[in-house]
Amino acid sequence: MTTTPTRHSGLRLAAGVLTGILALYIALVALGNITDFGTNQQFVRHVLAMDTTFKDDDLMWRAITSTGLQDTAYVAIIVWETVAALVLIWGTYLWARHRDDLARRFSTYGLLMLLLLFGAGFIAIGGEWFAMWQSKTWNGLDAATRVFVISGVALIVNQLPGRRTQDATT
Repeated sequence: MTTTPTRHSGLRLAAGVLTGILALYIALVALGNITDFGTNQQFVRHVLAMDTTFKDDDLMWRAITSTGLQDTAYVAIIVWETVAALVLIWGTYLWARHRDDLARRFSTYGLLMLLLLFGAGFIAIGGEWFAMWQSKTWNGLDAATRVFVISGVALIVNQLPGRRTQDATT
C-alpha cells in the first residue's frame, strides 16, 4: 500500500505558525526598540549599572556604569533582534512555500538566536551576572523566560521529523 502525505501536514503547519508567531513577536520588539529607543534603553542602563539591586560589595564590581558601553550593548541587542526577526520571517515564508528543509534550517537559526538572546543574554547574563533578579523595578526575567520557553517549544516542533511517503506491506 502506498501512502501519500497530505499537502498541508499538521506538523508543517504547526512549525510554520510557531515560527511566524515568534517572527512577528521579535519584529515588533525590534521595531518598538527602534521607534521608542529610550524606554528599553533605560531598562538596559539600569540592569547593567545594577543600581536597583541589593548593592552587595561582592557583586557591584560587575556593574557597567559607562553610558557609552550600556548604549552599545543596547544597540547590539536591537541589531540581534532585527536579524533574528528577518531570519524567522524568511523561515515562515519558506514553510508557507513548502520548502521544508530550508524552512527548518532558517527557522532553527532564528529560534536559536532567540534562545541565545533570551536565555544566555537576558536570563543568564542579565539575571545572574548583573543580578537583575534582585531588582523590583528593572527585572525582565519573567518575560525573558516566557519567550525562552516558547522559542524552545517552537524549536522542538521544527525539529520533529516530517511525514515521508513510504511503501508499506500488510
